[in-house]
This record gives sequence, structure tokens and C-alpha cells, in this order.
Amino acid sequence: MLKIKIVAVGKIRENYLHTGISKFKERLRPYVNLEEIEVTPGKTPRKVKQSDIEKCLQQEGELILNALAKDEYCVVLDREGKLMTSRGLARSIQNLQKRGQSRICFIIGGAFGLDKEVIKRGDYVLSFSPLTFTHEMMRLILLEQVYRAFKIIRGEPYHW
Repeated sequence: MLKIKIVAVGKIRENYLHTGISKFKERLRPYVNLEEIEVTPGKTPRKVKQSDIEKCLQQEGELILNALAKDEYCVVLDREGKLMTSRGLARSIQNLQKRGQSRICFIIGGAFGLDKEVIKRGDYVLSFSPLTFTHEMMRLILLEQVYRAFKIIRGEPYHW
């Protein structure tokens, strides 16, 4: 069974997001082995300077990179990445499986995005939208899209 890992900066704090995330994790159970790793957000002072942001990104980046395995195909989520349709995501996952890839990792950054070293580590930089979402909302959106991808791959009914 395909293993999907989500590495995200920060915890889910909102109850309504916990509910949605739990539902999609349950729905994904027949399709994938899902693992989630939450890394601690970097510390920043109230009056943030660019140097503070860079330090924060570096701290978060080190934690993210330490959570990755060498054999994982890493998809970095970044609004500057390449846009893809739901069917395109399904094709990409299916193609990775056909090539023998059994581990896919999705990386979600924190408040300031991702360190450049994390983006460099990514095998693919994906954008879900040019809009900015909170890391919490992005986790829910990602899980829904991965679920949708597996429904498409298997030709099962779901809203496309």
C-alpha cells in the first residue's frame, strides 16, 4: 500500500478543521497508509524583521528536512509552484506508483512559507492556488485532494 506522509509546520487548532481532517483521514484509510508529522513553528518577536523571518524559516526547514526519508518523493506545497488539476494530481500519483514509488511526502510550510533548502529538496513544487491559505486549512484541502485523486484513479464516483 502506498505510504503518504504529510509534514506540516504547526498544529491544527480549530475544531472545525480537526473534524474535516479526521473525516478525510478516515476516508483515505482504504487507499493509503497516512502519516502526519507536525514540526514546531520557529519563534519570532512581535516586531518581525526580515532577518527574524529568515531565521524562523531556517529553524523550521531543519526540522522538516530531518523528518524526510531519502527514498520519499517530496511534493512541496508553495503558491509559487506549478498549478495542477485534480485529475492531474491523480495522474501524477498513479505515474509515481507505476514507477515503483511507494512513499510520497507532502510538505506544508508555516506562516512565512518554506526555507529555500526545503524547496530545493522537493521533487515537485505544487501550487493549489495563487491565494495564500493557513497551514491548517491547507492540510484539510490537501487531504481532500489526495482522497479525490484516489477516487479518480479507481474510477469511483466522486464530484470531479
